[in-house]
Amino acid sequence: MKNYIGAIDQGTTSTRFMVFDQSARIAAVAQKEHEQIFSKPGWVEHDPLEIQRRTEEVIASALEQRGLRAADLAAIGITNQRETTVLWERKTGKPVANAIVWQDTRVTEDVGRFASNGGQDRFRPQTGLPLSTYFSSLKLRWLLENVPEAREKATAGELLFGNIDTFLLWNLTGGPQGGVHVTDVTNASRTQLLNLLTLDWDEKLLAAFDIPRAVLPKVRSSSEVYGEATLKAIGGVPVTGILGDQQAALVGQACFRPGEVKNTYGTGCFLLMNTGERMVPSSFGLLTTVAYKLGDGAANYALEGGVAIAGALVQWLRDNLGMIEKSSDVEALARTVNDNGGVYFVPAFSGLYAPYWKENARGVVAGLTRYANKGHIARSVLEATAFQTREVVEAMEKDSHISLASLRVDGGMVANDLLMQFQADILNREVVRPVIQETTALGAAYAAGLAVKFFSGLEELRANWAVDRTWKPHLAETEREQLHKQWKKAVTRSFDWMES
Repeated sequence: MKNYIGAIDQGTTSTRFMVFDQSARIAAVAQKEHEQIFSKPGWVEHDPLEIQRRTEEVIASALEQRGLRAADLAAIGITNQRETTVLWERKTGKPVANAIVWQDTRVTEDVGRFASNGGQDRFRPQTGLPLSTYFSSLKLRWLLENVPEAREKATAGELLFGNIDTFLLWNLTGGPQGGVHVTDVTNASRTQLLNLLTLDWDEKLLAAFDIPRAVLPKVRSSSEVYGEATLKAIGGVPVTGILGDQQAALVGQACFRPGEVKNTYGTGCFLLMNTGERMVPSSFGLLTTVAYKLGDGAANYALEGGVAIAGALVQWLRDNLGMIEKSSDVEALARTVNDNGGVYFVPAFSGLYAPYWKENARGVVAGLTRYANKGHIARSVLEATAFQTREVVEAMEKDSHISLASLRVDGGMVANDLLMQFQADILNREVVRPVIQETTALGAAYAAGLAVKFFSGLEELRANWAVDRTWKPHLAETEREQLHKQWKKAVTRSFDWMES
């Protein structure tokens, strides 16, 4: 009896496999981290083969926990870190280089060169995206230009490109022996090569970025049968859902109506608003992207505001400075002080994303005095995520002409009560955490389950959503605005730190 649905959640720092039952309750979960490779300043890489191994290991581990077999799974969905770019050999499955992670800034100069002819928004009408180091287009172009013989092999059809979803699906469904080379519309919309209207690769964009079409996967919906897994632990199980991680969280939060919003606090921080079947161009520094396309249904679009560094700043405090032993210790350290002591941390490690889009910004700590201690630093680290979220919320309200009554939140950082309370305070809105907080994996499970009728439809998914906790704002208006004013001042100090 196929009583369960599986979800691969391949994130920036770790990979999980989660098994859900029909009530969307977690039946099993396994998780493993993978190495973050920083070979040069601004470079962020992953080993795709390590990610593949971790994926296989967590699948086996999670099934073993409950004594489950492939026959118990109705289907499997995939959700993934978006924009991270992999190029590999069709015959062997061997990557030609490490994956270039979405945070990587090695193509900063290319951004400037492309923007000099038509401006930073020259491709926004087709793609909804500004020119940035963030997206896959210039990363793929860099690999084709800098890996020996890559361009020739790609043009000849000997190499395959994909974000992590495509790489994993290809390997899960046979790899060199007939692996399926496809992606879904949400991941495709993050490459800057997809036309948002046609939902297919755009020949003019391919020509502009000098990308051979032969290297690209086929673009499919987010919920349909792509192929069957050949991996021993899940052999014969259909893979039927793919969603980029932030779109998966939107689906997992059951934000199916226009105007519904979620914010995910992970490595980065990403706020998405469902705009329905209408594409909303942004005038305030947000992205227009595909929210999801379920089977033969119409595509739904979203406005998105992305913050590059959120949870990653806590990891940096742990790994680079050694101030805490584990990420969860940051809250206790921050609680040793009553406020930030005038300290503001702008984590522009990879430049600034929404709403500024400043590639040349770099991280700054402002307001230091001899009074400041590590508790103030820890507090400023948490507050940075909340301040950045407020800026994105304000931009989204201007673009959508919708005032947010509350903010649905998910992701690893929402377990931090201090952060969630400060988020409510600085937004002056309620912050709502759902019972099931692993909404990214849940969204992938929903997409997969809908394709095989494991779930009956969107109303069933809405009925699964329930509130775990709500934080109400308690900060006085004068204090809130003074804090925000000082934050804005600190942000300006990070601008143009790197000279072109």
